[in-house]
Amino acid sequence: MTLYDETLTLLQELIRNACVNDLTPDSGQEIRNAESLERFFEGTPNVKITKLEPHPGRTSIIVTVPGSDPDAEPLTLLGHTDVVPVDLPKWTKDPFGAEISDGQIWGRGSVDMLFITATQAAVTRQVAREGGLRGTLTFVGVADEEARGGLGAKWLSEEHQNLFSWKNCLSESGGSHLPVHDGSDAVVINVGEKGAAQRRIHVNGDAGHGSIPFDRDSAIVKIGEVARRIAAADLKVAKDDIWQGFVQAHRFDPETEQALLSGTSPEAYAEFGGLSRFAHAVSHLTIAQTVVRAGQAINVLPSHAYLELDIRTLPGQTNDYVDDTLRAALGDLADEVEIEHLISEEATVSPTDSRLYNTLEKVLGDFFPDAPVVPIISSGGSDLRFGRRLGGVGYGFAVHARERTLAEAMGQLHSHDEALYLEDLELTVRGYDSVVREFLG
Repeated sequence: MTLYDETLTLLQELIRNACVNDLTPDSGQEIRNAESLERFFEGTPNVKITKLEPHPGRTSIIVTVPGSDPDAEPLTLLGHTDVVPVDLPKWTKDPFGAEISDGQIWGRGSVDMLFITATQAAVTRQVAREGGLRGTLTFVGVADEEARGGLGAKWLSEEHQNLFSWKNCLSESGGSHLPVHDGSDAVVINVGEKGAAQRRIHVNGDAGHGSIPFDRDSAIVKIGEVARRIAAADLKVAKDDIWQGFVQAHRFDPETEQALLSGTSPEAYAEFGGLSRFAHAVSHLTIAQTVVRAGQAINVLPSHAYLELDIRTLPGQTNDYVDDTLRAALGDLADEVEIEHLISEEATVSPTDSRLYNTLEKVLGDFFPDAPVVPIISSGGSDLRFGRRLGGVGYGFAVHARERTLAEAMGQLHSHDEALYLEDLELTVRGYDSVVREFLG
């Protein structure tokens, strides 16, 4: 079997194991994929295998291929093994059947991110079979990424930090293409991700009987006004090099480019087409109002209400910055609310002048010689942030065919009828094999 064939067979097994993470501790059961991966490496020389389980069934597997030179740079491949739930009636294929048709493999996790996980495992096994390289190569099949890593990468980075190197890490996603305005090509590498600054805004009002509402201070009216003011908040456009490079890579006309870089015209985001929402997200602090709660009985005026905000921060935007932004938006209501902090994690970004980034850039250049490589940040999260917090660099890497735009790749994430083109799997296998040998060899 070729390396691609081995990868495809493994990918089908990982999809069929249906390690669905619904964000509860007993879900996921990534032990099924960990055991599949352990069998995949069974009998392979030159590997050390470790399995860890912070909660029954929530298993991560670590496979290490020692390098011949202890001073050589190491490389760690972080592939998560859990997937998100499915809305079964919305699927036209079996979400866990791993069916191959129309040049694609269908199934939950085929794109996010089991095709990369399977690729990383297969390339690691091939390197081990050959006796290893100069630098140490580690593959980690990580549990619980879809629930922010509390039983996976976060736990590993806190409780077992020294089991493998976090210095140079690769994970999801990257390698898709930008719809450049003049019809030329550009290919992306994920170098960072936005942070989280979740908030719960509390307000109080007068309790009372629903039949006598006159002259009451209504918690519901107040929380509605809080929501209205936050929706109208003045959120400034990013001024960093990554946003500037992303805009310039599209080769818009000078007027559109200037409007996007200066933030003077929200309407200019329409020029990104299918990427308009993503482009806005990675150029602003975003505040999504997602949950509101007040009252229990229809005949009782509630004395308390709250609004939950899913806030995503750009690099450099601190908790204080977020709270100041909310207070400024609330104006004279700011003194009447309590701002409760929920999950807060700062944004993380890796440099574009590291040896690993340069290797990725070179490999992508071999696939797409005329396409500039464009660093981007993700609007969501990945396990790479834990390595960055420990002082390492981390990049999202894959290789997609020229026809696969960034918008199309993102559109498959957590979607109904999630599917990966087999051409992209073959390209990603070749890409990872090249990167590992270039970086470690």
